[in-house]
Amino acid sequence: MELYVKNMVCARCTMAVQNVLDTLRIPYRQVSLGVVTLDHEPGAVSLQQFKENITALGFELIEDRTARIISSIKNAAIEFVRSRDPKTRKLKFSAYVADILNKDYSTLSSTFSSVEGITIEQYLILQKIERVKELLVYDELTLSQIADELGYSSVQHLSNQFKKTTGLTPSHFRSIGENRRVALDKVM
Repeated sequence: MELYVKNMVCARCTMAVQNVLDTLRIPYRQVSLGVVTLDHEPGAVSLQQFKENITALGFELIEDRTARIISSIKNAAIEFVRSRDPKTRKLKFSAYVADILNKDYSTLSSTFSSVEGITIEQYLILQKIERVKELLVYDELTLSQIADELGYSSVQHLSNQFKKTTGLTPSHFRSIGENRRVALDKVM
């Protein structure tokens, strides 16, 4: 059985959900971004306690099918942007998300756009820009290295997309720092 959890966007999020499961003694096989795979269906009381505990941490149990699909697309975008796997980096996101969700990309795209009001591509760009901001704040990589890491065709392409999205050049953003970043679950 799988439970879908909204706002799980990082390793700390998965650890927080694991802690809730451990505290409630709900057996599970795996906890990954947005998905909890259980050994068996929990009782109604345990499930309610799980909902309450994760809600207190800023997460939400997703019970609607469409909402699960949207959440899965968002989690796939975050994983895709942050992946260091060379095989993943060579894929187009449309092929990547269609494969992960085992659904036709045009169906996923239509569902996402109708619910979120932006395209999957626009959401992916927003996630990439947040990753660029993070890497700029860390100040460990050059802009050229950041462009390469995130699959941009050139530094100019990254810079143009960054300025169009944020209103700032990457170098100006780097100079003003971290206070301009957005939490990944708040992107949009």
